[in-house]
Amino acid sequence: MKFTRKSFLQVMGASLIGAFPGASQARSVPPPKADLKLGLASYSLRNYSLDEVLEMCNRLGLKYLALKSMHLPLDTPDQEIAAIAKKVRDAGIQLYGASVVYMKSAAAVENAFRYAVAAGLEMIIGVPNHDLLPLVEKQVKATNIKLAIHNHGPGDKLYPSPESVYEKVKNLDSRMGLCVDIGHTIRIGLDPVKNLRKYADRLYDIHLTDVNKAAPEGHSIEVGRGVIDIPAVLKVLQKIKYQGVMSLEFEKDANDTLPGLAECVGYVRGVLDA
Repeated sequence: MKFTRKSFLQVMGASLIGAFPGASQARSVPPPKADLKLGLASYSLRNYSLDEVLEMCNRLGLKYLALKSMHLPLDTPDQEIAAIAKKVRDAGIQLYGASVVYMKSAAAVENAFRYAVAAGLEMIIGVPNHDLLPLVEKQVKATNIKLAIHNHGPGDKLYPSPESVYEKVKNLDSRMGLCVDIGHTIRIGLDPVKNLRKYADRLYDIHLTDVNKAAPEGHSIEVGRGVIDIPAVLKVLQKIKYQGVMSLEFEKDANDTLPGLAECVGYVRGVLDA
């Protein structure tokens, strides 16, 4: 995949114009022309209200959203969940998932799927304890809601790598698969591109991140500034005909997230359009 500095800057500039008031009359950015879907894991905006999350998504042209519990608490009653989900969709944003949902008990599994049904979600990006996987499979079959298990890298005892997820789900219902966090993948010393290709048959979600070093202490940085070969990641996703969402998860600058997030969007779009 080749792209020029000029084409990258043109698309990135469009994203930044849409993100910052006063730069132009433009109020939003059109979605990318490429066939890959770019979205947001709302944990990126964990210190902002849901209204602010929706506003920023529309400024940046991010039309796919997975909500974290601070924006839609897991103990919210069904009727209120449905109303909040409608609010998101009325803003022109596809609420496709909940991310990341931890399941450490049978009650937590049952509540997660109740929550997902009430919100009309197509998947839960979650971390169920190993002994709860049979119950999760039962819920997946009953609701037709996918489960994408998230790998958390070094220090995680449940699912440190994409392989650790795949080994647990490969013999379970086909709607149980992976959310590959490429930042955590490279932090554990693995190649994200090879892992995306290897587990393509169960790849249902992606956390599109970048980190400053391929080591356990690596931390979040603007996509394109870190050590991950993002053009190669996008190329392999196109090659495997990935149908899910690439959700940006940008954990840097929690109290002033928009500038860095806009740069992430601009970089990814620059690569895709080139």
